Amino acid sequence: MPTPSRPTGTEKALAATGRAIDDRFGAAGFGRKAMRKAFPDHWSFLLGEIAMYSFAIVVLTGVYLTFFFKPSMTEVVYNGTYGPLRGVRMSEAYASTLNISFEVRGGLLMRQIHHWSTIIFLGAIVIHLLRNFFTGSFRKPRELNWVIGVILFMLVLLNGLFGYSLPDDLLSGTGIRILEGVIESIPIVGSYLLMFVFGGEFPGTEIIPRLYVTHILLIPGILLALIPLHAVILTWRQTHTQFPGKGSTNTTVQGGPFYPVFIAKTTAFFLWVFAITALMATFFQINPIWLFGPYDPGAISAGSQPDWYMGFLEGSLRIMPSWEINAWGHTLPMNVLIPALAVPGLLFVGLAVYPWLERWVTGDHQIHHLLDRPRDVPARTGIGVAGVVAYGSLWAAGANDIIAKTFNIPLFWTTWFFRFAFILGPILGFLITYRICLGLQRRDRALAEHGLETGIICRSTTGEYTEVEQRLGDEDIPAITDPRPAAARAIARPEGDGVVPPEARGRLDRVRIALNRRFMHDLAAVPTREPEEGAPSLRRALKEHKEE
Repeated sequence: MPTPSRPTGTEKALAATGRAIDDRFGAAGFGRKAMRKAFPDHWSFLLGEIAMYSFAIVVLTGVYLTFFFKPSMTEVVYNGTYGPLRGVRMSEAYASTLNISFEVRGGLLMRQIHHWSTIIFLGAIVIHLLRNFFTGSFRKPRELNWVIGVILFMLVLLNGLFGYSLPDDLLSGTGIRILEGVIESIPIVGSYLLMFVFGGEFPGTEIIPRLYVTHILLIPGILLALIPLHAVILTWRQTHTQFPGKGSTNTTVQGGPFYPVFIAKTTAFFLWVFAITALMATFFQINPIWLFGPYDPGAISAGSQPDWYMGFLEGSLRIMPSWEINAWGHTLPMNVLIPALAVPGLLFVGLAVYPWLERWVTGDHQIHHLLDRPRDVPARTGIGVAGVVAYGSLWAAGANDIIAKTFNIPLFWTTWFFRFAFILGPILGFLITYRICLGLQRRDRALAEHGLETGIICRSTTGEYTEVEQRLGDEDIPAITDPRPAAARAIARPEGDGVVPPEARGRLDRVRIALNRRFMHDLAAVPTREPEEGAPSLRRALKEHKEE
C-alpha cells in the first residue's frame, strides 16, 4: 500500500486560508450549497444572463475608452487625421472621440463594441422583464427582485442616454437640447434645476464633464451594487422558478447543478454573447460621429433618430398635441410635461407597483415557484401585450418623419395615425391576445383528452371513417395536466338573501371584486387526462384500426 504524501507548504497555507475564511464568513457551507443549486434547462432563463454579460462587456470596453476620452467642452481646432474636419473648431470631447475612432489602435472597434453591447444590454433587460411579467415570476416571494429589475432598467436607460451624449456631436447635442427643454418645463423649479445641471445657460461648459462623471462613476457604481443583489444573492437565496411539467412542483426544481453543468453552459454562453457583439461591432457601423460634425446650437439636422431605447420618449414628444395652460402670467407646457415626464413616470411606476396591484386584485398571497404559462392567465397576458403595443406605438412614432419621407405620406397623417394607434392599439392588443389565449387553452384540453391530430383517416369494417389521434407522450403532457398553484382566488362571498357581504359594500371594494372576477373568468383549469396505461404510439393506433 503506497504511503500518502505529506502536504506541501503551499497546500498547508491554502488550507489554513480556507479555514480562516470559513471561520469568519461561513463560506464553505454557502459554497457547498451554491455548487449544488439546481438550475432549470429552459432557454428563457438565459435572457437575464445576456444582460449580465453585456454589462460586463460595457464595463470592460468603457474602462479602455476612459484612457483616451477628454470630457471637456473647451474649444480646440482639430488637426487630426480625418481630413474633412481639419481646421474646424470643436470641443475637446468631440476631438478626442475622433482621435479614438481614427488614431487610437483598436479605438473604433472598442467604441462600437461599447455601443452595441449597450444596445444589447437594454434589449436583453426588456425581453427578460417581459418574460418575468408574462410568466408571473414577479409574485411572492420575488417582489423585491422585480422592483430592483425595474430600477436597473431605468438606470441603464439613463446611463445610455448620458453616454450617447458624451461625444458632443451634432446628433447627441440635439438630444441634450431636448433634455434641456424638458428640465426647463418643470413648474417652479425648472429654471433653477437647469442652472444646477448645466452650470449656466445652455449649452454652457459643464454639462459634458458632469454627464461623464455620472456615466462612469455614479450610475455604474449603483449598477455594480444592484446587479449582484438582483442576479446572484436573491436568486441564490430563493428557489429557482421553473415551468410546470416533467416532475416540477412548487417545492422541487428539475435541472442540472450549478457546478459543473450550469457553469459550463453559462461560460460558453458568455463567449457567444461576446463573439456576436464583436462581430456586430466589426461589420455593422454605429454612431459615425465624424459624419455629423461638432454640435452647433444654431445648426438644424433633419432625420435625426436616438438609440432605440429612447424612441418611445421621442415618439411621445412628437405626437403630443400642443396643449398649454396659461394662468396668472405663467405658462404650463403640457405638450412637454405629459410626454417627457408623465409617460415615463407611468411606465416605471406602473411596472414597479404591478406585483402589489395584481395581488390586491387576485387576493393571491401564496408563494409561487412554478411559473404560469401566458395562455393560462389571459387577463395578465392581455395587459402585457397592451403595454407592449402602447410602447411600440410611441417607439414607431419617434420616426414619423422618416416614415412620411420614405412612403411619401404627409407628416400630418403619420402624426394622427400614431395618436389613434397609441389609444386604440392597446385595446385591440388586449382583446386579440385574450382570444388567442382562450384558443390555446381549448387546444390544450383537446390534446389532453384526445391527443394529437395526425391527418390520417381510417375506415372501419362498418364503413365508419375516423381520424387516428396520437396520444401525447410522458414528455409533453405534464406541462398541460400537472397541478400548480392557482393564480387567483375569489375574494368575495356570494350574495345571500339579497344581503351584500361586508367586503363588497365600499366603492373601492366593488371595483376590486369586479376586477377579481374579470381576472378569474377565463383562468385555465388544469385538464385531466383519460386514464390509460402508457401512451400508445401512432403505429399501434394504426394497427388497432386495421384489425377492426
